[in-house]
Amino acid sequence: MNNSLSSELSGAVGDLGTFIPIVLTLTLVSHLDLSTTLIFTALYNLTTGLLFHIPMPVQPMKSIAAVAVSETPHLTTSQIATAGASTAAVLFFLGATGLMSTLYRLLPLPVVRGIQLSQGLSFAFSAIKYIRYNQDFVASKATTPRAWLGLDGLVVALSSLLFLVIFTGSGDHYDRNGSDDDQPRRRNSKRLRILGSIPAALIVFLLGLVLCFIRDPSIFGDIKFGPSKIGFLSITWNDWKVGFLKGAVPQIPLSVLNSVIAVCKLSGDLFPDRELSAAKVSVSVGVMNLVGCWFGAMPVCHGAGGLAGQYRFGARSGWSVVYLGIGKLIIGLVFGNSFVRILNQFPIGILGVLLLFAGIELAMASRDMNSKEESFVMLVCAAVSLTGSSAALGFVCGILLFLLLKLRKMEYSGSAPGFSKFKFESTVDAETSSIP
Repeated sequence: MNNSLSSELSGAVGDLGTFIPIVLTLTLVSHLDLSTTLIFTALYNLTTGLLFHIPMPVQPMKSIAAVAVSETPHLTTSQIATAGASTAAVLFFLGATGLMSTLYRLLPLPVVRGIQLSQGLSFAFSAIKYIRYNQDFVASKATTPRAWLGLDGLVVALSSLLFLVIFTGSGDHYDRNGSDDDQPRRRNSKRLRILGSIPAALIVFLLGLVLCFIRDPSIFGDIKFGPSKIGFLSITWNDWKVGFLKGAVPQIPLSVLNSVIAVCKLSGDLFPDRELSAAKVSVSVGVMNLVGCWFGAMPVCHGAGGLAGQYRFGARSGWSVVYLGIGKLIIGLVFGNSFVRILNQFPIGILGVLLLFAGIELAMASRDMNSKEESFVMLVCAAVSLTGSSAALGFVCGILLFLLLKLRKMEYSGSAPGFSKFKFESTVDAETSSIP
C-alpha cells in the first residue's frame, strides 16, 4: 500500500499518548532507566516494523506498570524486570507451541470485540481525564481541574483537538477516483485528501515539545548528553517471586487478550491482506522481553490501542514504527536519562488528545457486530471489563455468555417415560437477531 512520508511520520506518534505517561511514571517512581528503555524499544520498533510490515506498536505492559507504582513499597527495577520476563516466557511458550494460534481460531469474535471496545473506551476515559484535570503521575491520580489558559491549559488541548479533527476528520479514507460527471464530489474529495496529507499528529506532538522548553527554560541547562551505561541487573530469588506474583499474574491474561488476540484481529480489520499470525506476535512479545528485561528495559508488548492510534493518524506500513524507532534511538543515545526533564514538562492535555483519538479508533473496531446476540455478548464483555478493571474477568464472562446463548439455541431430542421429543430453540432470537 503506497503512503506518503508525511502520513507515516504522523502515524508514528499516534501511540505516544499511552507510551509517554507510563514511561514517565516508571522513571520517576520506580527509577526506570529511561536511556536503556528508549534504546531497547527503538530496536524493537526497528525490528517489528521490518518484520511485520504494518505499524506494529511497542507499548508498555500496563498492568505491570500499574502494580509497580501502586504497591507499597513500589516495585524495584529488578522486580519489574522479572515480571516482564515471566510474562514473556509464558507468551513465548504459547506462541512456540501453537497454543496461541489455536486460542485465536477458537475465540468467538464478539468476545474479542468486547475486549477491544473496553480497551478503547478505557483509553478514551483516561484521555478525557488528561484533558480536563492536572495529573500527578507519581501518585497515579488526577488533581485540580485544568485551567483554561496557560501552556498546558484547556485552550491548548482543545485547539489541538480541533486541529486534528479538521485535518484528519473521523479517520475515513477517500477514494482517489471519481466519475467525470461528479465534479463537486471530486473537488471535495481532493480537498479532503489535501487536508489528510498534512501530518497533523506530528505537528501537534512537535508543538508539545516546543512548549516543554517554553514552560521551563531551565531544561536547557539540565540536559546532559550521552546514554547511560547499559549493564545486567542484579536479580534475587525474592525479585522473581515478587515480580511473578504481583506483576506477571495480572499481566499475562491482559497480554494474551490485548497484546496478541486483539492486535491480530485488528490487523486483519485494518489490513485484510496482512493479518498477523497470533503465534508470531506472541513469540515477538516473548523475545523482546526475554532480551531487554535483563538490562533493565521496560517490559513491553504489542497493544491494539497503539496500532489503532498509529493507523488513525496515517500509518499504513512498518516504516512508521521504523521512523519512530530511529527517533527513540537518537534521543536515547544523545540525551540519555536527561530526556526525562523534557518529558516531565510535556503538556498532558496534548497527550490526552492523542490518546483520545487512539481509544476511539480502537473502540470503533467493534462496529461490525450486526446481530443483537453478537452485540449483547460484546457489550456485556466490555461492561464487565470496564467496571471490574479486568480484561480477564470480562473475557470469562463473555465466553460463558456466548456459550450459554449457543446452548439455548441448540436442538435437543430424546425419549424418556412420559416425555416426548422436544426442542429448545428460541424463535424470538431468530426473529430479532438483526438490528433494525
